Amino acid sequence: MARERNEGFAALLGEAGWSRAQAAVAFVKVARENQLTAYANVQRQHVTHWVAGHRPSGQAPAIMCEALSRRLKRVVTMDEAGFTVSSSSAHGVLDWRVDPLIALNDLGRTDLDADRRSLLRDGLYSAMALALPADAWWTEMAKVPSPESGRGAQRVGRGEVESVRDMVLAFSRMDQRRGGGHGRTALVEYLRSDVAGYLAGRFPNDQVRRDMYSAAAEGSYLSGWMAFDNSEHGVAERYFALGVKLAARAGDAPLSGHIFRAMAHQALDLGLVHDALALSTASMAGQRYRSAAPRERALLGVVHARCLAASGYKQAAAKALLRAEDDLRQAHDGIDEPSRTFFFSEASLAHETACTLRDLGDRKGAVNNFRRSVRTRGASFKRTHAVTLGYLGATQLSAGSVEEACATWSSALDAMDEGICSGRARQRVVEMRQLLSPYRRRGIPVAVGLTSRATAYLRSVD
Repeated sequence: MARERNEGFAALLGEAGWSRAQAAVAFVKVARENQLTAYANVQRQHVTHWVAGHRPSGQAPAIMCEALSRRLKRVVTMDEAGFTVSSSSAHGVLDWRVDPLIALNDLGRTDLDADRRSLLRDGLYSAMALALPADAWWTEMAKVPSPESGRGAQRVGRGEVESVRDMVLAFSRMDQRRGGGHGRTALVEYLRSDVAGYLAGRFPNDQVRRDMYSAAAEGSYLSGWMAFDNSEHGVAERYFALGVKLAARAGDAPLSGHIFRAMAHQALDLGLVHDALALSTASMAGQRYRSAAPRERALLGVVHARCLAASGYKQAAAKALLRAEDDLRQAHDGIDEPSRTFFFSEASLAHETACTLRDLGDRKGAVNNFRRSVRTRGASFKRTHAVTLGYLGATQLSAGSVEEACATWSSALDAMDEGICSGRARQRVVEMRQLLSPYRRRGIPVAVGLTSRATAYLRSVD
């Protein structure tokens, strides 16, 4: 029996201006960034079969729709592409209308349920889901809830708020030491049980209510950041969105900016430079930047500089770097800073500055700042230390310093051997091995030895 040609899919490929081979390349890019390696071998003939009427299986429809959505700058649904909709591969924009407490319960329940977790883990990172809500949404979210929505059996006061903040800070410190692959499930359990219970409680006044929502937002943001660090990008996107909802309910503009900054960082790492710039611009808008403490302003500003550099705005990026440096200089012990910024220091600023200069083509400046970051970072920040060394080695190699790059990468592997569980750190090793490949084939001893060590490391963590 002859199959019916998928005219909807064929029309979308034509609208995108893609050949079958180009569509396959875009498909593989989305699959790889979502760690869906089983789909990384899709080629032109697969796309040809789908146009001819063969139904793509598993997550393939969602991957193809995401690739088309990015190309066409609009949401492409399964129905429009002529694919059968799967309950495990729903695709579309984030629903900002869902109440944050309901969203917290639903997301946490799915994340912790072994039978349902695959629905969340298999969910794709969607560039189309990054569309931010309109101004009216922020105003509505910040309104004081009606008395009915605030009733609960548990009375929640300042002590409970501080307890949540202390717990989130403890998880954040562990993330900095060991990477996002350690302890995120325990954090989700805490958010789903204790924190959700507090949010449903009775508050003595509106300020305590807002502070509890801010504390919950920081916890959700941290879960998203840990998932991002562990290369679980679809999971991270959902927790970041939940964090924004909770921060909006709290009326906490700087915290919203902090989360947008993280979302920009993730988009930038995934190569979505225009989305990253839009998110970083949002993080700097209005009271998100103006009401933030100096250390947080510096963090927002330097990530914005990175996004500007990646987007080709050289002068604006340089100006943003200078402002970030000025902001950090204003941070001192006498200023009350939110605990979420404890990690951002001279070393962090140097790391982000180096990434910005690298993208601006200033290799020498990038190497100097990566070195400054390595030199000034404390022992409690092992994960980022390993990532910085990975970037430094790649920049040194691009400048032709093979021996120097190998020495740096050897130090990176030493750091990673100290119990770090981080997808971002792992990716630096993957990059290391790829960049060393031509030198290994030429039989350069340091490249051969380091490639062997990198291969062994990747085998041990896969």
